[in-house]
Amino acid sequence: MSPLDLPPDLRSRLRRLSITPRRAAMLASAGMHDSRNKGGGLEFAQYRAYERGDDLRSIDWKLYARSDRFFVRDAERESPVAVWVLLDASASMAQADLARPDWTRFDAARRIAACLIQIALDQGDRFGLIVEGATGPMVLTPHAGGRHRDRLSLTMAPLKASGVANWSHDVALFGEQIGPHDLILILTDGFDDDCIAVAERLAASGRDVCLIQILTGDERDFPFDRGYRFRDPETGAALVADGPAMKTEFLARFAAARTAVAARLDAVGIRHAAYFIDESPDQPIRTLFRPTGRA
Repeated sequence: MSPLDLPPDLRSRLRRLSITPRRAAMLASAGMHDSRNKGGGLEFAQYRAYERGDDLRSIDWKLYARSDRFFVRDAERESPVAVWVLLDASASMAQADLARPDWTRFDAARRIAACLIQIALDQGDRFGLIVEGATGPMVLTPHAGGRHRDRLSLTMAPLKASGVANWSHDVALFGEQIGPHDLILILTDGFDDDCIAVAERLAASGRDVCLIQILTGDERDFPFDRGYRFRDPETGAALVADGPAMKTEFLARFAAARTAVAARLDAVGIRHAAYFIDESPDQPIRTLFRPTGRA
């Protein structure tokens, strides 16, 4: 199954979740939060041809009876809020677990991205995508609707994690496209200092930033029971070591590194969640945002 395919049981759980801006209380009069909602606004704008992913309830059945074609009533509410998914595509995201070598951090990150986009679609929000990789950022600006979701999925499907991202340079290229009231969700392993510095910089500018740290089960459990060659995928540096002998020290350093990252994020008000790639992809979303009770 592709990382971008969401099983029915997962889709069902996503319908009970929401992506909520930190300033949601200021927008409470608009429902969960005010949104740019094609097909769900109060004022009629125009008819347009039905697109895959549109809400079937928005189809004008009387017009269908006359024309034998599907049209939807397109209404729109303006919103200062858009949901951005910022996907780390550097080489360290290609790491996988020993038990499942065909499922990488990047696969897990793309599945979480697909979940976030689906929730934003269900909410009627605009959503956009930034992919930060070795060749510079790829930016797809926010829009609403099923066709835009499909466009982002088609963009993510062939991507591979490779090379070294230049976060400190590239933030100037994608950061200016993020509105002052937009919500940014960063999906990364969290151990690139430049990436964390960019998150801090975006938060310091007043933007609402969340970060999901994508971790492997091997980092949590360190199941290496013999000698291994450990290699840094971005620098190429290698270490030959005995797994059992270094387990205690590795786990202590890993815990300390996670604590240090969390402290930096907390210091600038960035909401964050840790996610191990053998867990359910909706778990970190539940950690960041409370369930709504929506059926």
